[in-house]
Amino acid sequence: MKIDLENHFATEMYVAAVYDNPGYPRFVDDKETGERHVYHGPDYWQPFGDALVDRLLDVDDARIAAMDEVGIDVAVLSHTAPAPEVLEPKVATAIARDANDRLAEAIDRHPTRYLGFATLGVREPEEAVRELERCVKELGFNGWNTHSNFGDSEFGDSYLDDKRYWPILAKAEELGVPIYLHPTFPIIRQLTEYGLALAGPSFGFGIETSIVMMRLVLSGVFDVFPKLTIILGHYGEALPFLLKRVDRSFLQYHVPKGSGSMPPIKKRPSEYLSENLYVTTSGNFLAAAFHCTQEALGMDRICLGTDYPFETTTEIDGFLGTVGMTADDERKLYEENPKRLGFHL
Repeated sequence: MKIDLENHFATEMYVAAVYDNPGYPRFVDDKETGERHVYHGPDYWQPFGDALVDRLLDVDDARIAAMDEVGIDVAVLSHTAPAPEVLEPKVATAIARDANDRLAEAIDRHPTRYLGFATLGVREPEEAVRELERCVKELGFNGWNTHSNFGDSEFGDSYLDDKRYWPILAKAEELGVPIYLHPTFPIIRQLTEYGLALAGPSFGFGIETSIVMMRLVLSGVFDVFPKLTIILGHYGEALPFLLKRVDRSFLQYHVPKGSGSMPPIKKRPSEYLSENLYVTTSGNFLAAAFHCTQEALGMDRICLGTDYPFETTTEIDGFLGTVGMTADDERKLYEENPKRLGFHL
């Protein structure tokens, strides 16, 4: 069996809300070409054309055909970025609930093909806690998909380690469901000054997401919620490469112990990354990245992620056929690891 942990969708309500958003992100149709762009600032945008939006909105024939083409049995669907989280909080909560209802309907239509990640309007934490519980207990979802930041300065820059969001983390741990921490368009100004080339999926996405994961570690989240599991795409957003480097400030002889110069966490950062983190294969087609992750975290921590429809299922399938996995490796990647995380029919 092949289980895909990163497969994105959107809803009509979400598309309309991003068009209507007075701030950012905002959909704008180019007057000369008619092409849709998503703006993240006055001069910072990316194409978001009809072909992509059509695939995001389709949770039936086209998506299942793309899965069938490479033998994917089950896809765990999650809301696309830019996500509802970055919109005005009450709008985000409404869109999230609608997205969860639409996803539940899709799962009902295709009960042997889809599982679901909850979408939450995190800037209303009490509502988000209730919605996560509804998604897991009533709709049967298997996790929560969230993003690397929760909006621009109009509503207050914030990341997942902010203590206002800890009640949602507590609920995820209580329910025993993992959190997929997915990139979105960075709010770090130094990443946005060169537009999509620096801020986009090829660099800035991963940089901000790895920062957020380290903030979770250093804030003590995993000391308070030791059973919490985070999933990162793109082979862990480069953190496997840095697995030992992140410990250096805790180990160097010239850094005073107990002086308050370092966060008072109970373990070394690498231990949390090894124990509370899983990663997926999404959107990274470098064999060295696969092998680094395999050596640093172990094959038991890697799952399939296609990043459909931003990437094609055929490209990731073809790439994985070149990295030299054993039959045991493939069984872990495609089935055993996702099932250990709770992704099973």
